[in-house]
Amino acid sequence: MPKFSRRRFRQAKTAPHRGFPPAAARSAAAFAALTLSACAVGPDFVPPPAPASAGYGKIGASTESAAAAGGASQRFAHGRDVPGEWWKLFHSKQISSLVAEAVANHPDIGAAEAALRQARETIEANSATFLPQATLGDSYTRQQVTTAQFGSLASSSSSSSSSTSSSSSSASTFVYGLHNANVSVSFSPDVFGKSWRTLESDTAAAEQKRFQLEATYLALTANVVTAAITDASYASQIKVTRDLIAAYRTQLDLLEKRFELGAVSQADVLSERAQLAQAQATLPPLEKARAQNRNLLMAYLGRFPNADKGEAVDLSGLRLPGELPVSLPSTLVRQRPDILASENQLHQASAEIGVATANMLPQFTLSATGGAQATNFTSLFSPQTMVYTLAAEASAKAFDAGSLFHTREAKVAAFEQAEAQYRSTVISAFQNVADSLQAVKHDAGTLRAQVAAEKAAAESLEIARAQYRAGSTTYSIVLNAEQTLLNARLARVRAQAARFADTAALLQSLGGGWWNRIDETPASQAKPTDIIATSPIAAAIRAQAEDARDGR
Repeated sequence: MPKFSRRRFRQAKTAPHRGFPPAAARSAAAFAALTLSACAVGPDFVPPPAPASAGYGKIGASTESAAAAGGASQRFAHGRDVPGEWWKLFHSKQISSLVAEAVANHPDIGAAEAALRQARETIEANSATFLPQATLGDSYTRQQVTTAQFGSLASSSSSSSSSTSSSSSSASTFVYGLHNANVSVSFSPDVFGKSWRTLESDTAAAEQKRFQLEATYLALTANVVTAAITDASYASQIKVTRDLIAAYRTQLDLLEKRFELGAVSQADVLSERAQLAQAQATLPPLEKARAQNRNLLMAYLGRFPNADKGEAVDLSGLRLPGELPVSLPSTLVRQRPDILASENQLHQASAEIGVATANMLPQFTLSATGGAQATNFTSLFSPQTMVYTLAAEASAKAFDAGSLFHTREAKVAAFEQAEAQYRSTVISAFQNVADSLQAVKHDAGTLRAQVAAEKAAAESLEIARAQYRAGSTTYSIVLNAEQTLLNARLARVRAQAARFADTAALLQSLGGGWWNRIDETPASQAKPTDIIATSPIAAAIRAQAEDARDGR
């Protein structure tokens, strides 16, 4: 990204507006903005280019495979697009149902949609500044006047006694009514582009809200998928633990019978009881963790904890996608909602510099009032009662102790801050993708190793029990083998779940394919090049940004 230079904003920069799209040009508001805003001071925003040398690091062509559920090898498909409903790659109707319910019911989606609607309505409201404002007025006043107020004037202009006598007589009183009907029209020409830059700022703010909505959608869907997979993992770990507890209990029963026959020592029986108790002690933490994860899943679905209907996902029923789409580094910045939201925050900060610059320059207002004044209503329509006023006003700050200058400098600093935040967001995004790719790659190897470890632990336990029955080893060897098998099976289940969770995290880090989605949130249906607010002027602003990005 080019280094920001304060020299870009040191002088009030004027730049002619580019042409409007045909549909926007048909709008009166857009026409007024085009013809009356000949130039706009401040910087013209140019979207930051994609990092030229950025990448994700070395990951290889595919992952390892393992002979277990979730152990299939996955190939990295570089340049392949992310599907809009990426969670369907797991081929789980239950996950798809949970995601649909979360999108429909979670309040964060509704809040983000409302914020977007608010921003777009602000655009529509501020678009009105490009057109004249008209006000209709009608008033009626009843007033009483007296000639006494002219008495002093009469006495000073007459020296005769008759005049003095007349002036000292009782004053005459007049009562009359006055009808006043008028139309006032005012217009502030956007000479230096203040209104244009304000609307540009509003449009960028709406774009930011739009991508924040997408980020909310993406985070929610990914959280639902991850929570469902985590629930399946806990359920499998609980089942493994219960199965081993049952096996330990059977083994304890055999030892107790052999103890009654004098074939084993009491110490061996007590050791097996301790082993059983230790295995039983591992069960409540797993059940607690699953219950808390279920509560979290219910919250994602927009439910209260007591509304849990028991929907669950089985790890053995999930399928890993054979190909994992990996977006090219050059396209990632156009796909991640957080990057696009940060870019529009930068755009807004750029436009605010233009607004602050325009505030330092003269402001102009044209106004006209036309109407009629008459003492009775019927006379209002007579040509003799017509009145009008034409006015032109220009104003500029003569002295403000540097307030406007420092306000502009503050906006420049805000732009620099937004630019640094954008770079940080891009770097974090690439780190996120790289971490997800490494997790997919190495967790596949972890599952392969855990499957082998579980198989070896099961064989070791069988050998230890056989040797103990033959009297060639102590029972502590059997206990150690049992504990090793329990740990190996739990680790294998966690490794299985990690592969599915890693896949979900990778697809989330690549942007989630929102641009390919038949959207379930009506406020979010545009593709990256079509994301414009409903205002035609906002459409023109967005078109300018797209032209700048494409170098046109």
